[in-house]
Amino acid sequence: MDPREIPTIDDLERILFEHAYVADRVLATVLFLALKLRKPLLLEGEAGVGKTQVAKTLAQVLGAPLIRLQCYEGLDVNSTIYEWNYTRQLLHIRMLEAQSCDITDEVERDLFGPTYLIKRPLLRAIELSEDGIAPVLLIDELDRADEEFEAFLLELLSDFQITIPEIGTIRAVEPPVVVITSNRTREIHDALKRRCIYHWIDYPSLEKEYQIVTLKVPQAPARLAQQLVYFVHDLRDLDLYKLPGVAETLDWAEALVALDAQELDLPVVQETLGLLLKYQDDLEVVRKGHLQRLLELAQRRSVEERALEPPPVACA
Repeated sequence: MDPREIPTIDDLERILFEHAYVADRVLATVLFLALKLRKPLLLEGEAGVGKTQVAKTLAQVLGAPLIRLQCYEGLDVNSTIYEWNYTRQLLHIRMLEAQSCDITDEVERDLFGPTYLIKRPLLRAIELSEDGIAPVLLIDELDRADEEFEAFLLELLSDFQITIPEIGTIRAVEPPVVVITSNRTREIHDALKRRCIYHWIDYPSLEKEYQIVTLKVPQAPARLAQQLVYFVHDLRDLDLYKLPGVAETLDWAEALVALDAQELDLPVVQETLGLLLKYQDDLEVVRKGHLQRLLELAQRRSVEERALEPPPVACA
């Protein structure tokens, strides 16, 4: 699908929902603008709130290939843009020497031509896919990379081009859809932010998270889904080292369904709490001081309060 075929924000919100992604109005708006204006989208937020899934869902919506660059400390040109296939070049040179052939200028140019070029994610992203559809480029967890790596992105995000000294400048005929995510373990440089549309993805509301659970884990009983959503939201009010994200909520829901749980009870919560909390200190804090209270509160609210209803989704 061509991004220009999505006429309104409501249409985009509906299409995302049809692809199992629940986007609020603000997120749908920034996605719509990123597609229309062909500007990179910078998504920040806590881990597990659905930033990476935005790019995956966009690729599904557009029918485009997803090219993912997972960032880490020490990223450089060789691992992100391109490098030469030195082994293959050396084998070719030795073959020429065995045939008593001279290394002419033409041979040298061939050695540093496209045949011996290993294309890494950023270079592949500016080239059209085989069916003529520009890819979705996901630059995931940019805050994990060194600050110097951001300089490599500036030319790409400004002009969607990459310069290779031996070959020249390669420009994108059709710019990729760029989604950059950050968990904000460090600040992203202003020069890069200026080239992007920015959006912060927060933990979802009760209603939205319930909708996500029922959409992603439809086999979960309604009572169980409500109780676990109440439990997770109250858990996030505690002073923990790492609060559970939506990804952990979904993992927990799938685990409870696999255990054939119909509602939350103390034994099943104690046994499966490690799907929500990933640090021993957090587990000890919850088990020793809060677990019984959180469980009773979730059970009571699922009975006494109005049943959670998913928010309306925009229709065409």
